[in-house]
Amino acid sequence: MSKQPVKRLGDIVNFKRGYDLPAHQRKAGQYPVVSSGGISGYHSEYKADGEGIVTGRYGTLGEMHYVNGKYWPHNTALYVTDFKGNDPKYVYYLLKCLGNLKTSDKSTVPGINRNDLHELFVPYVEEGQVAIADILSVIDQKIEVNNRINAELEAMAKTLYDYWFVQFDFPDENGKPYKSSGGKMLYSKALKREIPVGWEVSSVEKILASAPKTKSVLSRDFQISGDIPVIDQSTDFICGYTNQEDTWIGGLDSPCIVFGDHTRILKFVNFDFARGADGTQILISNDLRMPPHLFYQALSEIDLSSYGYARHFKFLKQSLILLPTKQSAKNYNLFAKSCYLKIKQNFFENQRLVALRDWLLPMLMNGQVRVESAADDLYSQQHDAGMRQA
Repeated sequence: MSKQPVKRLGDIVNFKRGYDLPAHQRKAGQYPVVSSGGISGYHSEYKADGEGIVTGRYGTLGEMHYVNGKYWPHNTALYVTDFKGNDPKYVYYLLKCLGNLKTSDKSTVPGINRNDLHELFVPYVEEGQVAIADILSVIDQKIEVNNRINAELEAMAKTLYDYWFVQFDFPDENGKPYKSSGGKMLYSKALKREIPVGWEVSSVEKILASAPKTKSVLSRDFQISGDIPVIDQSTDFICGYTNQEDTWIGGLDSPCIVFGDHTRILKFVNFDFARGADGTQILISNDLRMPPHLFYQALSEIDLSSYGYARHFKFLKQSLILLPTKQSAKNYNLFAKSCYLKIKQNFFENQRLVALRDWLLPMLMNGQVRVESAADDLYSQQHDAGMRQA
C-alpha cells in the first residue's frame, strides 16, 4: 500500500476564535450557541451559517461538534470559517481523530491554539472524501436513531407511570381510568394527599432486599473492554469493563437499580455487571407490589437535591414510597419491561457501532482501509447483530 499523502491542516481548513456572548446578553431565540461542550443554549442572533465544526479553545484538543445551519460559535471555542474546497463532513471526521492519526514528524496534537493547529501535518485524501464521510455518517446516524428510539421508549414508560401512579388513572376492574371514573380514595396523613383505596405507604428501606455481596471495582482498574461492564455513579451509563470474576453481579431473578450515593444518579440495569467502589449502591425490591421497573420510576420521583453534597443513600432509604395493588404493579411492569428490553438491545448495538466507527475512523483517514472494505465490515457487523437479536 502506498504511503498516505500528508498536508498542513491550515491548507485544509481555517479556524477562528468564536464570539463573546455573556449569559446576561443572550436573548431567547432559535439559533444554537455552540461552545466547547456543544450546544450551550440558544440566541436570537447568529454569527455563522452553513456547515461548520466547533471545538474547545482551552487545554488539549477536545470534542469536535458538527453543525449545519445558522449558529453562534462561542468565544470558548474555535470554529471553521473556510473548508477550502474540502468536504465538511470529511474534515469533521478527520479532526475527530487527530490524536490517533499517524502523521509525519508532527504526530503530537498541540494545545488548542489556532496557529499551532494550522501547522499540524495530517494524512489527507483528496479524492473520495464524500465516500469516507458517508460510510462514517451511516454509523453515526444509526447510533442517533437508536438514541432517539430509546428516549421515546423511556418517555413512554414515564408517561404511563405518571398516568397510573401519580394521577391514579390506572385501569380499574372494568378497564376504566380509576380516579376519573370515581374510584374510591382515602387521605394519607404520611403523604398529605389522597391515595387509592387498597394502596399503602412504606419507606424505601422497608422494601429493600439485601444487595449481592461481591467485590467492587476500583476506578484505576477500569478497562476499555472486557467481559463485565462496570456501573458506578458517574454520568456515563457504563464507565468501564473488568474481567475480575469475583466482581460479577449476575443471575439475578430480576433487574436492579444502581444508585450514586454522592451524585444521586439512578441507573436501571437489566444485564450482568460489576459495580464501582465509589459508594455505588444496588437497590432491589423485596415486595411484589414494587417490581423492578416500577421501583425505578418511583425512586426517580424522589427529590434529594435539598440535601446538598451528602451521602444520599441514607435519605433515600428514609423516603416514603407508595405501594399499589399487586395487579396494577404487575400490569405496569409487563409494559415497561418490553420497553427496557428494547432499550438494552439498542444500547449494546450502539456500543458495537461506536467500537466499529472508532476502529475505522483513523484507518480510513490513514488509507489503511478502503471504503469498500469498510462497507463490508459495517454490513457484517449489522448482520451479526441481527442474528444475535433473532
